[in-house]
Amino acid sequence: MKLEPVTNKKSIRLGDKDARVRGSLKDGEALEHETAKQVERITDYQRVFYADARYALLIVLQGRDASGKDGTIRKVFGAVNPQGCVVSSFGVPTELEQRHDYLWRIHQHVPPRRMIGIFNRSHYEDILVPRVHESLPKKVWSARYDEINDFERMLSDNSVVILKFMLHISRDEQRERLVERLTDPDKNWKFRAGDLDDRERWDDFTKAYRSILEKTSTDYAPWYIVPADDKDARDYLIARTIADAMAGMKLRYPKADPSIVGVEVV
Repeated sequence: MKLEPVTNKKSIRLGDKDARVRGSLKDGEALEHETAKQVERITDYQRVFYADARYALLIVLQGRDASGKDGTIRKVFGAVNPQGCVVSSFGVPTELEQRHDYLWRIHQHVPPRRMIGIFNRSHYEDILVPRVHESLPKKVWSARYDEINDFERMLSDNSVVILKFMLHISRDEQRERLVERLTDPDKNWKFRAGDLDDRERWDDFTKAYRSILEKTSTDYAPWYIVPADDKDARDYLIARTIADAMAGMKLRYPKADPSIVGVEVV
């Protein structure tokens, strides 16, 4: 059970049934155990990744409200060394950010080499929101597909490894989570009226996500569609994809400075 990158239109499945893993699935306890193994792989690789210092790793998490972005961050990255990891969230642009180009605020949060950066929402909001809410002309937001591809290619050319995850949730599951969010005192602070407005535009957001996945999944910055109705499956699939990507970097500890070889500590 593993994720495959989006490579063409046929690999983009965003129906409600696609929000759950197809075929057999291990039970909750077994799947949690497998997820823990993948998380351990990530923490092991992170130590070498930090010392190696040849790469940065950028994880992009996109998804509808209540799709599990926060939960993914807690589960998959809860055990990593916080010295080498930073989470950035992107909400409504501030007044200062609005006076710059839309990628200005994004570029400031791109991780430097040896760091893992996690985007909770991202520059793709700058296509989704203006497209669905018609707040910008089509010629403006439609140009952003190529602009973002160029931006991500530049990052990749400068040793930033990019993995993008679209957390795909069904309409019924989102409703259950929004109801829980609204009624649970520990969660209702996260509820906003705009959640319901966006839910009414479900089909419009689906079309917008489909275009993003089709036009911006590249060899250097692939998209992965994550069935997110089952939280355990979601966490396992994302953790395994990240661990496998880090394994493919052929990370290594740097050699010691020749000047300290043979030095005796007294």
